[in-house]
Amino acid sequence: MKRFALLAATLAVAGFLAACGLVELGGREEATGGTSTTQVDSPDEASQALQELAVSEPGSMSGYSRESFKHWSDAQENGWDAPSKSCDARDAALIRDGKDVKVENKSCKISSGQWPDPYTKKTLSDPKSVDIDHIVPLAEAWRSGASAWNDSQRERYANDPEVLLSVEATANRAKGDKDPAAWKPPNEDEWCDYATRWIEIKSKYSLSVDEDEKTALQEMLNTCA
Repeated sequence: MKRFALLAATLAVAGFLAACGLVELGGREEATGGTSTTQVDSPDEASQALQELAVSEPGSMSGYSRESFKHWSDAQENGWDAPSKSCDARDAALIRDGKDVKVENKSCKISSGQWPDPYTKKTLSDPKSVDIDHIVPLAEAWRSGASAWNDSQRERYANDPEVLLSVEATANRAKGDKDPAAWKPPNEDEWCDYATRWIEIKSKYSLSVDEDEKTALQEMLNTCA
């Protein structure tokens, strides 16, 4: 499937050790983060993992704020194969998900590149027009279990490479904090990958699903070739 081909691409770091100037990076690679050994490598495994998730009504949003999840922290400390200590998790996601990405060595400033958006099939050329989506949104994580986490656990989640994806800003904002029962990527070809990643994240972090969400995820997995 597309997801696994994209994630298998190796991050091109040749030439980054040049003393100064711009370097080119690009290509998705499978990133690892967190402490769980959960692996969801196929639609069949995703379907099985979905059946093993706890099912419950969404929890209260009482006490929630985005500030409860410190994000855009140091990339290398959060499991990213980032090229510089100056890179935060947003920078690292742009580098991983883009093609021909130009980055300043010392500041990790990203000046140009091409970002294929899986949600809309558009290709973006301005890094400022790219949002970094938490595939399972922070608010959704909160109401399905993260409200009980401590600050360190929430920060790790908010910066986990497996949780983040570069997408078009408009699509990301339309999604908001909705689960798959309320929002799916406009690009139906992405449904299989999206559902698989959603389930993988919820499995990794022992987050629950509600009945409508579970049904929608299974319907999306049914589109897998």
